[in-house]
Amino acid sequence: MNSPAATPSPRELLKLICERYPVFRAWQPLAIGVDKQLIALHPEFPVKALKTALLIHTRSLPYYRNMAKATQRFALDGSIAGEVTDQQRKYASEQIGEIQRKRAEARRAAEEAEKARKAEELRQQKLQLLVSKFGGDKT
Repeated sequence: MNSPAATPSPRELLKLICERYPVFRAWQPLAIGVDKQLIALHPEFPVKALKTALLIHTRSLPYYRNMAKATQRFALDGSIAGEVTDQQRKYASEQIGEIQRKRAEARRAAEEAEKARKAEELRQQKLQLLVSKFGGDKT
């Protein structure tokens, strides 16, 4: 993995981590400092890509959903490694709402863009019909 061509992307790295550690597959709340554990256990993983992979994982909707209802954090081996505080659960719940709001906005924007595209397509069809019916400019 030392050559640039062999360097995994953060998403590829996350997939590898999920394959190796059930706590990731189960979206369990991770122990504080799990990044340092992974760096120590996997020096072959580029640190920047590893940290980005962790951000992708811990900022995902499934992770926030589990954090919002969890009481315990877990180490890589699945053992309990701390508590999830009320404040952390509240933050996770807020993030769930924010993600859902952004997704709804994106969905509405896509629907509006599709309506505008269809309206423009219809306008173009009507214009073509008028041009063909009246023969265009005959001056």
